[in-house]
Amino acid sequence: MSLAVVKSRAPAAGRAPEVTVEVHLANGLPSFSIVGLPDLEVRESRERVRAALQNCGLDFPVRRITVNLAPADLPKESGRFDLPIALGILAASGQIPVESLAHREFAGELSLTGALRPMRGAFAMACGTARGAAAIAQGAGTTSHRHPELYLPAASAAEAALVPGVDVFGATDLPSLCAHLSGDADARLSPFAPLPLCADTSAAAPDMADVIGQRGARRALEVAAAGGHHVLMIGPPGAGKSMLAARLPGLLPPMTDDEALTSAALLSASMCGFSPAQWRQRPFRAPHHSSSAAALVGGRNPPRPGEITLAHLGVLFLDELPEFDRHVLETLREPLEAGRITISRAAWQADFPAACQLIAAMNPCPCGWRGDPNGRCRCTPEIAARYLRKLSGPLLDRIDIQIEIPALSPAELSARAAENGEPSAAIAARVQHARERQLTRQGKTNRELDGREVDGVCRPDNAGESLLREAGERFGWSARAYYRVLKVARTIADLAGVDTPNASQIAEAVQYRRVFGAT
Repeated sequence: MSLAVVKSRAPAAGRAPEVTVEVHLANGLPSFSIVGLPDLEVRESRERVRAALQNCGLDFPVRRITVNLAPADLPKESGRFDLPIALGILAASGQIPVESLAHREFAGELSLTGALRPMRGAFAMACGTARGAAAIAQGAGTTSHRHPELYLPAASAAEAALVPGVDVFGATDLPSLCAHLSGDADARLSPFAPLPLCADTSAAAPDMADVIGQRGARRALEVAAAGGHHVLMIGPPGAGKSMLAARLPGLLPPMTDDEALTSAALLSASMCGFSPAQWRQRPFRAPHHSSSAAALVGGRNPPRPGEITLAHLGVLFLDELPEFDRHVLETLREPLEAGRITISRAAWQADFPAACQLIAAMNPCPCGWRGDPNGRCRCTPEIAARYLRKLSGPLLDRIDIQIEIPALSPAELSARAAENGEPSAAIAARVQHARERQLTRQGKTNRELDGREVDGVCRPDNAGESLLREAGERFGWSARAYYRVLKVARTIADLAGVDTPNASQIAEAVQYRRVFGAT
């Protein structure tokens, strides 16, 4: 047999599309060619595979070797194709049975000794394998009780085993895997036992009880968590903005199975990777203010996801917001509104999810002390105004809750340090109840409501309507800002268990936009 076919998958933004590795041996001058749009890492597989086979005592055919990675128009990257290429050569040269590769998928980077190194994207690949098997079964109109088999490096198999519907096998080196595929009973590999999907990771998030004072900010974060609203916090250095933001994930409802799988697949395919310890944890991404637009929303060619996608179903924290390049911040407009982002290149287009919750923090002026009673601020009004103008009106329009975080005096810190703040668990229980009301009523969070839905479920009573109209005229709100105040009021009403927002809830929602009221 001079032709072998091995199945694998490519790391493409968590989707892991199927890649067919075709290996053909022919007579002629010895050569080793890889075609199918491989990048440099994949082309270097030739040297790794050659050395690995020879150092493992396996025969490397002295023939004309052609490896095709199909589909040809899909860019291939990373060293994950080392293992399927090596197995294809062994099967085509008759060293392992060709039929042993059927109905199985393989991925892994080879060392020169034949050992299998850990790889990124193992979780995403397992998700792709499970989806592919389900699609085949659905197309055939049958329900198969046999799970597809996925072979990975042993160090990467644990995270892939979290995915249901796939039998994940971990191999330490090429010889042990070849012995398993050849039917050696003494070298039989066993699938990794999947970890339970209901693992409790709520204790991993910092607790809100650690926050001293800041009752207004704590209440604002509770409202934000209940409705999925974006938040901007303005306050002097050391007021607790970063501390509050880090505790927002602990207030959010637990992730569903589908949400946990989606989030883990995105992280797995990224350069940051995914570990089983992160299972069911809401992502919390905090990029530095020197980040580029490509790093924040995605880019490169082919397109890769950015921080806003890696924070999908979690929190994106942007500290020192005005220090970000203005062009970088403006790229956030569409994904904050739509919950998705499409990156287009001349020959490639990718659509990434971006349904995250933005939490931004900033100082009131460049020195940070504007409004300080001790007079420490040295910024002129023009300098402070120019600093605030770094944030455009359209961007601020998309941030539902804008609050001031005052600094606590040493006397307040000393007096309140002995107080026991409300823990995150108690707040999260109220948030969960409010979310359940929203999902039962409209099937989505209040932030995701469109204009027609807002008119249907967020309309306040007569007193609330009058107050809202007066505030909108006074502050000159845009239509978007007007509807966002309605959404926040609807969330406050859900926390109170009220069916119709009243004047009190409208007043609280209006207070959350008074910092930049003109927007």
